[in-house]
Amino acid sequence: MTPSEIEIRPATLEDREQIRAVARDTWHDTYDELDADTVDETIDEWYGDDALEMALSKAGTAFLVAETDGEVVGFTHGVVTEDEGDVLRMAVHPDYQNEGIGTALHERLCEDLQDFNMERMRAIDLASNEGGREFYERQGFERTGEGTVEIGDEQRREVVYTLEL
Repeated sequence: MTPSEIEIRPATLEDREQIRAVARDTWHDTYDELDADTVDETIDEWYGDDALEMALSKAGTAFLVAETDGEVVGFTHGVVTEDEGDVLRMAVHPDYQNEGIGTALHERLCEDLQDFNMERMRAIDLASNEGGREFYERQGFERTGEGTVEIGDEQRREVVYTLEL
């Protein structure tokens, strides 16, 4: 697949089911340390209708999908606060990874968020996600911190990556 076969566009409310499906398949494929029920519960919470509707309508936010042949195969969600942008979500369906879709989504997210005058961008991912680390490093991000997030009633270690613009 070539990048020209992928359309990057703003997400709409009609994309909700496909966004959830991509998130669910990606999480099940990526996060081995999480059991299936924990993944499904987290996806239902983080990508439920209310959460997605809020994400799609919030000021200073960009929510993009990558689509091919009418099918959403990836998405990203970012927000700017003052001069800092945060990548809140980034996922490419496992069947479409390593084809440039994540890079295309990242580049478009940066373009869209630049309209809000951000000077740096941060991304946070579970520390166990080697593929995520490699992706962010290829995009020029550097590891700048650590934290924790509660998933499935357990504290999970996460890593903060920063890209100075």
